[in-house]
Amino acid sequence: MSVDLLCVNPADVKEVWPLASGLIRAAIERTDLSAFEDVEKDVLAGDQLLWLAISDHVEAAATTHLARNVCTLVACSGHQRERWLPLFARIEKYAKDEGCKAMRIYGRPGWERVLDGYRREYVILEKAL
Repeated sequence: MSVDLLCVNPADVKEVWPLASGLIRAAIERTDLSAFEDVEKDVLAGDQLLWLAISDHVEAAATTHLARNVCTLVACSGHQRERWLPLFARIEKYAKDEGCKAMRIYGRPGWERVLDGYRREYVILEKAL
């Protein structure tokens, strides 16, 4: 069965959110770069877009935010990554069509190994106090 990418219309996101929220929460908890409640609020308000990789079920979910000519992938999680990873090209096309000059991904360093053309631009340093 093939997998397809769906950008959820912000007007419909409240109905679909229960299918994706667990995946988004898992992505956020792995990195702790965002607060789930903030991402959820932004998605439900239409300030971030919700993307779903779907077949007969939701295989992956992601959120994006556009600001200052940059499309940021805020959270992404799913199963069988090799099935839906090629769909990233469609998010990149969307960003380019919206006038973005770059894509950014907030996540684990491992994304750099599996996404063609992406490189580490910045690092986040942290010290426990």
